[in-house]
Amino acid sequence: MTFYEQTPAARPTTILEPPISRPSDGPEASQTPIPIHNKSSSTDSAPSSNDAPPTTTTTSPKPFPLPTLRLEVRHLTHPASNLFFTSINPATVLADCLQNVLRLLYHTPQSHHFNPPPTRSVTLILRDMDGVAYTTGTDLDHDHKEIHFNLNHISNTASRSPSSNPTRVRDEIIGVITHELVHCYQWDAKHSCPGGLIEGIADWVRLNCDLSPPHWKKEVDGAWDRGYQHTAYFLQYLEDIFGPGTIRRLNEKLRHHKYHKDSFWEEQFGLGVEELYDGYVQHHEEEERKKKSC
Repeated sequence: MTFYEQTPAARPTTILEPPISRPSDGPEASQTPIPIHNKSSSTDSAPSSNDAPPTTTTTSPKPFPLPTLRLEVRHLTHPASNLFFTSINPATVLADCLQNVLRLLYHTPQSHHFNPPPTRSVTLILRDMDGVAYTTGTDLDHDHKEIHFNLNHISNTASRSPSSNPTRVRDEIIGVITHELVHCYQWDAKHSCPGGLIEGIADWVRLNCDLSPPHWKKEVDGAWDRGYQHTAYFLQYLEDIFGPGTIRRLNEKLRHHKYHKDSFWEEQFGLGVEELYDGYVQHHEEEERKKKSC
């Protein structure tokens, strides 16, 4: 088994700031098809001045292999059941969400990072329950996942959505599904990873799919591992500072080793997580000062 080793970053003496974009600082992966220029074969004659310009074709990124996807509605007459089906087409949305999750966690199917958990099936279950949603393994075995989604949350989102935002319910449904699908495919350091980091990675994926809800905001007055969007914005800061693929490498590290707070962050970044978070807080406060001075 080949382990990915990340060279620790040099210990900085100043506050970490996101780098200025340069032509070479492009993202590691792109959803935009890359143009492929056809090459002439060895039997082709040299082009004349009357030849047409070379043709350009595009190829889409190769999709990730997907598990069996299922949908179960346990309360068909619930008002939110109809709202769910009028807002999205689950046959396409589930597959599209999972492709985005895998792209952000593993880059491409050919990448050496593509070592996901052996999830064999995912069943989305719509039901009347407390909370928003949760993911669990089935009684059959843990490789078969169930995502339980509260129909009442869909109804409540609809009742709170202004008429000026007609896609709010759709975006919330897709955002929750995306978050829960991350739990089906992320690593957890052999069950030792802090819950705040687990939930933060899930919301970091949601954030990078442009599915953040209106109430999300950066808040830096708490601990780094409060989870959800609070940790997600901190992780995005690390992605900006250390470059594209940073959170993907964190996920890969959580595959191989049990989580130990000091060594986990030091080996990855050359700094402890508290030092990294202090840099994030100072950077955020500086950004806020700049906004107020404008």
